[in-house]
Amino acid sequence: LSLTGYIQACRGLMISAVCLGFFGAVFGLVGMKCTKVGGSDQTKAKIACLAGLLFILSGLCSMTSCSLYANRITSEFFDPSYVAQKYELGAALFIGWAGASLCIIGGIIFCFSIAENSNSARRGYAYNGATSVMSSRTKAHNSVPDKTTPKHFDKNAYV
Repeated sequence: LSLTGYIQACRGLMISAVCLGFFGAVFGLVGMKCTKVGGSDQTKAKIACLAGLLFILSGLCSMTSCSLYANRITSEFFDPSYVAQKYELGAALFIGWAGASLCIIGGIIFCFSIAENSNSARRGYAYNGATSVMSSRTKAHNSVPDKTTPKHFDKNAYV
């Protein structure tokens, strides 16, 4: 607790980002169409949208935390009157920004997944079966049995 205020703020934002991401993942699993938990498709769509909002909030908390820390590091680095140890931007900040961006993008995708379910119902397609030349000949000559072999074989004769 003896750390400076911006480090405590960054720590709090990261902890809240992790918690929001966890609950977003739980709601995302419940809101998927492939699970049986969650009720009807409309209810699942709302749960998936809630998961998307939680992911967006998680990404924003993480992005704010990384940006706040990076701003402090760069301001101390370029300050000529600052005499303590100076730090540089490291790989952890870049990974944090990339992870926050992926959380925000994933949350947006989750939120747009609700649009498919609410507008239109899914159409079913009827299968009429494939027709070939040989099957149409055999249907036409089904009443009169023909013992002669056909003289012309084409690519549809074997289908």
